[in-house]
Amino acid sequence: MNEEKLICRDIVKTYGKKDVLDHVNLELEKGKIYGLIGRNGAGKTTLLSILSAQNPATRGTVTYNGMPVWENREALDHICFSRELNPIGSQGQSNLKVKEYLQAASIVMPNWDNELAKHLVEKFELDEKKKIVKLSKGMMSMVTIICALASKADYTFLDEPVAGLDVVMREYFYRVLLDEFADSGRTFVISTHIIEEASDVFEEVIMLDKGKIILKENTQELLDRSRHISGKAEEVDAMTAGMKTFHVEKMGRSKGVTVLLEPGQELKQTADVSVQQMNLQQVFVALCGKEVE
Repeated sequence: MNEEKLICRDIVKTYGKKDVLDHVNLELEKGKIYGLIGRNGAGKTTLLSILSAQNPATRGTVTYNGMPVWENREALDHICFSRELNPIGSQGQSNLKVKEYLQAASIVMPNWDNELAKHLVEKFELDEKKKIVKLSKGMMSMVTIICALASKADYTFLDEPVAGLDVVMREYFYRVLLDEFADSGRTFVISTHIIEEASDVFEEVIMLDKGKIILKENTQELLDRSRHISGKAEEVDAMTAGMKTFHVEKMGRSKGVTVLLEPGQELKQTADVSVQQMNLQQVFVALCGKEVE
């Protein structure tokens, strides 16, 4: 039997004349927490919406266990994309009360865990009688988190799940997420801009830049081979000769660069050059940020 996977092949998404996603290939395995990170407009939400068949790809295919996900109920029963709520006006879902919204979610999600949903409503201290349109940004995030976790979907996507939450509630979310992951072995993909806070949760990180996946790697292995090198420009150049460098920073005669070491490569700090390990946010800025000249 083939290993359970959600796979997208050669995905292109075009709006007008612009390719928002540019030939994206990605495999998501069962039983992992992935971090999906990228700058605003990189295509993160679009990719998640295509993976969950909420948005058609212009070209390419998405399959779950070999089955196409588009208009395929059998495949979609295993996938949940709990989107960031941003209600406008008072029509449609935004006019529903929280209780009604969760009831609607329970109807379309076949593995819905009502007890877990009730428990999270209590923990988040949500007023179920409030309409979605009347909720604060943090409360909207709580609703999307509840829908995602209570869905019990094998593949669950969360887009900016902690937007608007204070630090206490963010910590609570990560704890509940890890408990649910340990209990169920589900796959989670979390798109977030709060990178360093969430980095310990990500088993693998996926970096999306200008519609292309530039990196998909075990988070700890990526950090183990990431170095920031700074010092006298000529010494930095000598140390990194033949290596691909990222995010070059120049200031007078000094220079700073980021490198990703290959297996077996080592760099030693000298009097004129500093070699430092990096956190995930620093690596992201180096790979996806602008050069500093």
